[in-house]
Amino acid sequence: MSTTGEYDCVVIGAGVQGSFAAYQLAKSNQRTILLEQFVLPHTRGSSHGQTRIIRKAYEQDFYAHMMEECYELWAQLEREAGVKLYRQTGLLVMGPENSQKYQQFKSTLQRNKVPMVTLTRDNFSQHIPHVNLAEGDGAVVDITAGILYADRALKTVQGQFQKLGGIIRDKEKVTDIEPGPVVTVSTTAGVYRAKSVVITAGPWANRLLAHTGLQLPLEVVRINVCYWKEKVPGSYDVKQRFPSFILTEGEESKDDIYGLPSNEYPGLMKICHHMGSETDPDQRDKQTDRSDIDILQRYVARCFPGLLPEPAVVESCMYTLTPDRHFVLDCHPTYGNIVIGAGFSGHGFKFGPIVGKILCELSLGEVPSYDLSPFRIRRFQAKTKSAL
Repeated sequence: MSTTGEYDCVVIGAGVQGSFAAYQLAKSNQRTILLEQFVLPHTRGSSHGQTRIIRKAYEQDFYAHMMEECYELWAQLEREAGVKLYRQTGLLVMGPENSQKYQQFKSTLQRNKVPMVTLTRDNFSQHIPHVNLAEGDGAVVDITAGILYADRALKTVQGQFQKLGGIIRDKEKVTDIEPGPVVTVSTTAGVYRAKSVVITAGPWANRLLAHTGLQLPLEVVRINVCYWKEKVPGSYDVKQRFPSFILTEGEESKDDIYGLPSNEYPGLMKICHHMGSETDPDQRDKQTDRSDIDILQRYVARCFPGLLPEPAVVESCMYTLTPDRHFVLDCHPTYGNIVIGAGFSGHGFKFGPIVGKILCELSLGEVPSYDLSPFRIRRFQAKTKSAL
């Protein structure tokens, strides 16, 4: 059955960013519909899974600034819905003491007066048992950091959106977008017209943007999400106050390795490599590259003596990377009423509430709450192609 509808805004893609954008638009009294190509909930994109890290520890100040309000917005959603979405665990940041990346993390925490503890080689094992700190590595703890219950968060924000009168249509794939003063969005089940459209389609962003004559320099990679079995159950458990961690670089890789305490699978700790191999989002299960798992096995064997160095469970997730690993939060360069949130580069989930607020502001033609220059499309210039 074909449906038609007139809305203030159509949001395409019901992952964390699109769901928060739709929620903020509904809060602003905009008649909003949220379209999703798969049946909800699903595991095909970048927003599924039980946990994500939330932190202020970043190389750049602008992320630390955004996280300030973001924590407040997560807490506000918890209060509104009466659901627990965040658990404070602290975040252990490790890396070569003299490396630029590690020092940037540390100085961002200091500059932004984030409560933190600097660990020394002498007291490290007392605070962080069952972890080997590499020779020459420094360690600091962002005390405010923790974990977000991701699946629960997504379900909660979508539920709040619906309570505000918002409509979610899942199993509806967008087949065409016709720009204009009123944008026409065609799907496998209907046609919708709206004053503005927000595109938050994750790995499928460029396929949708092609209808509008724009291609962004986005690379889609498949990440192996690995869980490692504790030799002694509880050694790395969230209930034992074991923190999340980031290794900024190490012997095995120049890319981040990160982990979360055992929580979703009892007795299994999540440790992942912050990089994967390029994939087609519709063919990702054909991807068999295990080089990241080899890196992780060597790292776990070297630094986590309490874990078996062979993953017990391997799941997958997709990252959509920009060349500089910063987000795209902007209006379409030709059509000001088409708003784009894309390229969250594997570190966007925690920013969902603030990204939703910014995308809502752009959709309403308001001045954004933050300086968006790090996130504007024009920074790519030579790499942005016209698809017409």
